[in-house]
Amino acid sequence: MSLSNFLKPMHAAIEDELAASVAIINGSQYGELYSMMAYHLGWEGEGAGPEARGKRIRPLLVLLTAAAARADWRAALPAAAAVELIHNFSLIHDDIEDNSPLRRGRPTVWARWGIPQAINTGDAMFTLAHLAMLRLAESVTPFTAFEASRILQEACLQLTQGQYLDIAYERRDDLTLEAYWSMVGGKTAALLAACTHAGALSAQASPQDCAAYRQFGWLLGLAFQAQDDLLGIWGDSAITGKSAESDLLSGKKSLPVLHGLSHGGRFAERWAQGPVTADEVPELVGLLEQSGARTFTEARADELTRQSLQALALARPQGEAGEALKELALLLLQRQG
Repeated sequence: MSLSNFLKPMHAAIEDELAASVAIINGSQYGELYSMMAYHLGWEGEGAGPEARGKRIRPLLVLLTAAAARADWRAALPAAAAVELIHNFSLIHDDIEDNSPLRRGRPTVWARWGIPQAINTGDAMFTLAHLAMLRLAESVTPFTAFEASRILQEACLQLTQGQYLDIAYERRDDLTLEAYWSMVGGKTAALLAACTHAGALSAQASPQDCAAYRQFGWLLGLAFQAQDDLLGIWGDSAITGKSAESDLLSGKKSLPVLHGLSHGGRFAERWAQGPVTADEVPELVGLLEQSGARTFTEARADELTRQSLQALALARPQGEAGEALKELALLLLQRQG
């Protein structure tokens, strides 16, 4: 497996780069601000460690893309740190907006330190991310740093637009499948596209290859979200880490749910009546299957996966890193082959 040869050195380098990026504020006056960041990043506090850090998928995408585009992946480390900090900034703010008390099994930043300090911590992390990206001027070129910073800024705007739609959609009962893709494009696909684009840019790949890598990341994000929505209803909780009932109980307007609603019938009638109870979930899952929602979602996830791998092939990824990048994509989608 090519990916296993890259994971240990890349993970270690990512943590070192993140630590250097956040160390800017580790002064005597700002010790608690640093601690809030270090806690959220999984470095400090009860439960700290690999599980609390997450899988660092986004920085891995940056580094593997740079390597697959024929560069020394270490030159892309500032970009890798930047996208991971942006991802974590968004999680801090999402937890507040969603009123989520837990993140990866631990109390969220706002639950421990309060909403005002959590907002400020997220804002500081957002700023540190952009400062990290500018360090590409030292490892690659000033022009690369400028272009990568623009890509990151555009992705951040898309993230906020996607989050706006996600919140706004909670109050709407007339959502279409087209509206769904607009939302998940901002919330999921935009940052993955920025990861692969920034990685290719750090390798100073051609404009054509940069565009292909970006499209790969974008489609990978859409495929990931479709697969995640599928697992949110039909997944094995022992593998996914969350109850397969949670999406229906929370009223999430996921891809299978929107497909079921678009076909009317008993599922749509019950959904319109209000919150679902736990004892109703098995029946509703059955009604969704009868509507063809599971088959539809599986087919859409498979098609997006195929399209993302086609885009990757157009970028002509090289060597073991290219194989590892494909392997990471398939792992992210919980597929084999």
